[in-house]
Amino acid sequence: MLPQDFLQRMEQMLGAEYPAFLKSYDKDRHQALRLNILKGSVGKLRERLPFSLSPVPWAEDGFYYGKDDAPGKHPFHEAGVYYIQEPSAMAPASFLMGELEEEDSGCGAPGGERVLDLCAAPGGKSTQLAAAMRKAAGEGDAGILVCNEIHPARAKILSENIERMGIGNALVTNETPQRLAEVFDAYFTRILVDAPCSGEGMFRKNEEACGEWSTENVTLCAKRQAEILDCAASMLSPGGRLVYSTCTFAPEENEGSIAGFLTRHPEFRIVRVKKTEGMADGNPEWAYFGQETKGDLRPELKHTVRLWPHKLKGEGHYAAVLIKEGELQPGFCVSGEEKGISKKERNVPGKGILEFLQFAEETLLPETVRRLSEGVYLKFGGQLYLAPQGMPSVKGLKVLRPGLHLGTVKKDRFEPSHALALALQPEQVLHTVNLSSESAEIRSYLNGGTFPCEGEKGWYLITVDGFGIGWGKLAGGIMKNHYPKGLRKPL
Repeated sequence: MLPQDFLQRMEQMLGAEYPAFLKSYDKDRHQALRLNILKGSVGKLRERLPFSLSPVPWAEDGFYYGKDDAPGKHPFHEAGVYYIQEPSAMAPASFLMGELEEEDSGCGAPGGERVLDLCAAPGGKSTQLAAAMRKAAGEGDAGILVCNEIHPARAKILSENIERMGIGNALVTNETPQRLAEVFDAYFTRILVDAPCSGEGMFRKNEEACGEWSTENVTLCAKRQAEILDCAASMLSPGGRLVYSTCTFAPEENEGSIAGFLTRHPEFRIVRVKKTEGMADGNPEWAYFGQETKGDLRPELKHTVRLWPHKLKGEGHYAAVLIKEGELQPGFCVSGEEKGISKKERNVPGKGILEFLQFAEETLLPETVRRLSEGVYLKFGGQLYLAPQGMPSVKGLKVLRPGLHLGTVKKDRFEPSHALALALQPEQVLHTVNLSSESAEIRSYLNGGTFPCEGEKGWYLITVDGFGIGWGKLAGGIMKNHYPKGLRKPL
């Protein structure tokens, strides 16, 4: 069922390797998940998962799981303990945040930085970036992560995944790259452009991609990618790092896109990355594959990366890592206050904060209350958010999630959000009730059920095997269910 024009081009590209490539379509695809280090260390999380796991070589928190495993149906999935992600798709974020083969190649350790995932839905790479930022920062400032998606429905899914994984330092925006470029000139230290593409690398995973493929669409995608890359170039700080990636094999969208970008932006250069076994070099000659008029070959394109399904356990991917000339200043910050949150934007009367702090003192441990009380609060309607430290102004932008959603300020009371439950650790909360992941009680809870419980009345963090999964409110010996109705489902 593969398109004939696609097969002919792949045979031209691969030559003697073509039979092995074609045979890969007869094999089962590899499935993987990425452990959420915001919930604990990789080693401890791996020990607690009831799946058959083996490491993904290019992602330290990524693991293949067995054919008989069903991680999407396990309560740990709803608790944000892991993110199910195609293994090759874990490589670009690793390249953006990890060490490079070259020395003095920009950015340094990713701590307290400003990171942009420009084409972010559904959120796999964004959540991977957030975890890497937190790990690098330790107990310090994890920085600001802006996750953008141009399509509203997909932006909503992105926001839900940011929430499920317990991420507090992310802004989710629903904007065009052009609009973001108007606001964030030379602002970000690292940018990921996982560009919309013809999806050839996902043919084995998604049969619909085959039906939508055409040579005309490949050309259209390449044109769109150029526009997105130009916007990204203007938003990157001097000395910053840019990773461009696709899930296609098309040379026009890969080496061709990067060759064109370097011609338009000579202030950028390709840098070498540490390739793991199975990763292949880019091909400079493919930059003008099938074109009658060819430009100058760029030998540095060999330092870009191709992931082939016949060479490793994953689908097709391409990635290029680039550095913008200049020196990134230590402790990078935007000069002046023009991009900071204004008092008007905060829009939080003292009463709204007091209601939240009263809830916090009744529900959370003192150190957690202190940390939350030092934050910058934003209020949209009745919804209260805790903004990331140093968050830029969001005035005029379509924002779905400006940081951690704390909850809803209602008349004389505060109701905590599901996002807050997923962002908290059990040891930060005064009252918890733990349910076993194997029990009927947790499945009933996730489907909206109540259960008898003894204790002080008030808010409780419901946990599954020690992982926060939602809120309950105890009154009259019954734990009332506050798991969001839109998420309830039988597991």
